[in-house]
Amino acid sequence: MNTLSQESDTVALTIENDRKNIAALEAARLAGRINDEAAAYLKTLYSDSLHWFREVFYILGKCFGAPKTAVMRYDYETDCAIDEPISIADINPLNAYIVQHRLDGDPMRNQFFTSSAGHKIDLAVSSIVTVIVGAQKTVSRSLDKIVGKYYENYVDEVAETVYRVIAAHEREASAKAVAEKARAKLKEKYISTPAETVLAIIGSGHEKIAADLVRALDKIDKPRMRLQDVWRVKCLFDLIPQARTFIERIQSMMPDRILSVRDCFYNMQNPRNYRDAKIIINIGPDKKNIIPMEIICQVRTFFEFENKTHFVYESARKTKSKKSDALEAKLAVFYEDGVKAYNRMICKCLDDLFDRVGWNILYSQGSDISVLEGFPKECKLYYPQKILDNILEKLDDAIENELFRITNAPAKLSKIQESNIFHFMARFILVSAMPYMQTDWAISDNNQSARLFNFVMREVQRYYKR
Repeated sequence: MNTLSQESDTVALTIENDRKNIAALEAARLAGRINDEAAAYLKTLYSDSLHWFREVFYILGKCFGAPKTAVMRYDYETDCAIDEPISIADINPLNAYIVQHRLDGDPMRNQFFTSSAGHKIDLAVSSIVTVIVGAQKTVSRSLDKIVGKYYENYVDEVAETVYRVIAAHEREASAKAVAEKARAKLKEKYISTPAETVLAIIGSGHEKIAADLVRALDKIDKPRMRLQDVWRVKCLFDLIPQARTFIERIQSMMPDRILSVRDCFYNMQNPRNYRDAKIIINIGPDKKNIIPMEIICQVRTFFEFENKTHFVYESARKTKSKKSDALEAKLAVFYEDGVKAYNRMICKCLDDLFDRVGWNILYSQGSDISVLEGFPKECKLYYPQKILDNILEKLDDAIENELFRITNAPAKLSKIQESNIFHFMARFILVSAMPYMQTDWAISDNNQSARLFNFVMREVQRYYKR
């Protein structure tokens, strides 16, 4: 089949799928499942879907450049690429794809490697980013989300807002009564303009409260606007600083397209103990016509653990009960093992850095090159400055008492030189490792890398226990 006929078939297939999606949305509107505004918005997301899907790939190209390997179909069930040739004419939103890109400007580029026999070198941490381009979310799943958990969360926020605003003017009992009436009304049917409903409940003679209520309620995100993953990709990195470099690049490249950024690699509040970062980009033509694209950033080690638990998550998502809470608790324990596995890798990277300290010093002698030349670049710190200052102060005391010292230097180092090296290593741990829930857990090795890693992470755990 030639490329022209392939593309013609792809277009026809996508147009037919668009037609079915629009029909399903219209049926949901007529049945009262969603209102006119939600239907109109969803029809925009599900119309001309081949154009939006190609826009997803365009954004990836802007961020990464051209793919470094062939694009292949991706099978979610087996978590494998389907080894068959794919051309641009084959690409359609009904399928998921996997593609390998390289992260330019990677702060960890080629720093960590293993040597096998002879001249063979294998990178332990690479600049290659695996990108899984998700298929278009099915319209039934999107509807379930909007009328399900998104609407439930919306109703909760409306009720809480009503209570807060009225309680600032009236008795708490009155505020609670109105909030509960508003909650009951919104549960009767899908309503995304709650101001009218709430004003009807409080009646006339409350102009000041009414004005404050309308302003506050208008700020709450509508259920339909919470659906941000009809178009989505997942980027897999080896290390957290690589993911953050990528996110910072997107923010600087296309600031007008950014809808939100969420960095949860250090998140200790999520009941599942889930770790990732998320950036939402508008691939629509302007701010009035928003088509959100979700980019999930994860580290490979954690992704491998997540993949083994997807069926458990689906069960927890569908069941809101004590059983669901128990499933989430099991996930938290399992993901903690993922955090530990990732942190062991970070400790091994730290070991590699320590092994090269002496060589870095030797090669920098007689020049104005930094002692740390060739080490990973410093990355943005995601903890308050106070915790860094506290760790470095305690670290200097430990260096002074020779609990930590450089043993492979080609010449005797001053305490200031040693301090600079250990300060860098501590910052590397802080920007790379993930805090863990199990406060008594530590790397079991007794070498200097493990002792420094445990020293820094104990201080991090103290920070989270406060």
